[in-house]
Amino acid sequence: MKYLVTGTAGFIGFHVANKLLARGETVVGLDVINDYYDVNLKFARLAYAGISKEDVLANNKAVSSKHENYSFVKLDLADSQGLMKLFEEEQFDVVINLAAQAGVRYSLINPSAYVESNIVGFVNILEGCRHHGVKHLVYASSSSVYGANETMPFSTSDNVDHPLSLYAASKKSNELMAHTYSNLFQLPTTGLRFFTVYGPWGRPDMALFLFIEAITKGEPIDVFNFGKMKRDFTYVDDIVEGIIRVADRPARKNESWTGADPDPGSSYAPYKIYNIGNSQPVELMDYIGALEKALGKVAVKNMLPLQAGDVPATYADVTDLMRDTGYKPDTTVEEGVAKFVEWYKEFYNKEL
Repeated sequence: MKYLVTGTAGFIGFHVANKLLARGETVVGLDVINDYYDVNLKFARLAYAGISKEDVLANNKAVSSKHENYSFVKLDLADSQGLMKLFEEEQFDVVINLAAQAGVRYSLINPSAYVESNIVGFVNILEGCRHHGVKHLVYASSSSVYGANETMPFSTSDNVDHPLSLYAASKKSNELMAHTYSNLFQLPTTGLRFFTVYGPWGRPDMALFLFIEAITKGEPIDVFNFGKMKRDFTYVDDIVEGIIRVADRPARKNESWTGADPDPGSSYAPYKIYNIGNSQPVELMDYIGALEKALGKVAVKNMLPLQAGDVPATYADVTDLMRDTGYKPDTTVEEGVAKFVEWYKEFYNKEL
C-alpha cells in the first residue's frame, strides 16, 4: 500500500508516518513547513525519520536516509497544480490528511490562513482523491465542531451546527465537503474528531509547552475558566493507533440510514465520522497537577475567565470507534505527561 500522509512535519502527522513505516508501508510525506511555530522543530521531526533539511530546502523534496520506502515533498495544499501532479505521479492507495492550519485562538487573528489551508487545501485533496482512484481518504476534523453543544459526552449523532470559532467552522466544512464527494463519486471518506492531543514532539503553542516553560522559569501560567476547564486529553500514541486502524477500514455505506431520521455521523454514501479521544475528561487543574508532579515544581497560577472561541469542556463518546476497530486508549494523563517531560528534557537538553 502507498500512503500520502499530509502534515508530516507536524505533530500528529510525524507520528503517523513513523508508525506506518514501522510496519513496512510506503509513505509519501507532505508539508508546507510554514512558520506558524518554530520550523526547527518541524525539521527535527523530519530528520528523525531520515529526511534531510538541506535536501528539502534545495529541492523541495527528499528521500529518507533511514527508510527506503519514505519520501517527502514540501508543498502547499492550496497549490492545486502541484498537488494534482503529485497524485498523478504517485497513485496513492490511501490518503491521511493531517495538514491544516491549527489553533482556535490564532483563527481569531488570521482567519484567511484557515480558509486557504483548511478549506481550499481540503478541496484540492478531495479532487486528487477523486481523479486518481484513492481507495480511502482519512482526514482530521476536531472536537471543536461541537461548539455550543452542552450534551455530554459528545456523540457523532449530535448536531454540530453551532461552531464557536472559524477553526471549528473550517473543520465542519471539511466534513460537509467530504460527504459531497462520498455521495457524488463514491469516494470512501472518514473524518476523525480529535480531542486535545498531547505528547512528545508536540506543538510549542500547546498547553504543555507553555506550562513547562513558564514553570521552569518561575513565571505564572494562564489558567483559563478559573481552572474549571475540562478536556478529554488524549496521548498521541493512542490517537495514532486509532488513525491507522481507521485507515485500514474504508468507510462503508450505512444500509439502515434514512433521510427521515438522519444520523449525522454516517450516510447512505461511503462516509463516516468518528470521535477519537480518551473518553475520560480531566479537569485542567489535574492536568497541571500531573505536570507539577513530573517536574517536582509547583506552578504559579494566573486564574482567568474562559477565552473567546473556547468551550468549557470536551468529552468524547468513542463507542462506535471501539466497536468498529477495537480502538481503546490506555495511556493515563500521569503517564502521558511524564513521557512528554522526559522527551522535552532530552530534546532541548535541559535539566528541569
